[in-house]
Amino acid sequence: DLKITIKVSASAERVEERAPTAHSSHRWLSWFAGFLGLLAQLTTVGDVSVEDYKRRWQELNDSPDYHVAVAEDSSTGKLVGTASLIVEKKFIHSCGKVGHIEDVVVDEAARGQKLGQRLIEELISIAKQQGCYKVILDCGEHNVPFYEKCGLTKKEVQMVKYLDR
Repeated sequence: DLKITIKVSASAERVEERAPTAHSSHRWLSWFAGFLGLLAQLTTVGDVSVEDYKRRWQELNDSPDYHVAVAEDSSTGKLVGTASLIVEKKFIHSCGKVGHIEDVVVDEAARGQKLGQRLIEELISIAKQQGCYKVILDCGEHNVPFYEKCGLTKKEVQMVKYLDR
């Protein structure tokens, strides 16, 4: 049984004191491998150097509209899940805000313990605190039952045009 801590932050620096800091290179490398390893279970990560990783975390840290939730095994410090929330500012709905949930993944070895649901619940809570009038996400048809368990409903159609192909 994993002892899990759910942490939310716009950057590694704000995910409590155990997270990497600019001065803890060992912790950075641990998060670098763990975080990108999780994302690789979801999609293609590509080539990301440690410097690119640090730079991107800093960009996220500088944005009040980007939140990363991580599930960490408290006994080992291993990251076992992650999900992100991006808050979009709109003109519609009285200059409302929409939360976009992205990059939801739980380590294969830790699935079946409702970690994904806990990550989603945490991000929905932040979206409410940020004043979002709704939260949306895109997912594969096979993931619809999971997201319905998290309280989301299927609506409309996703469209995409890849710009890197």
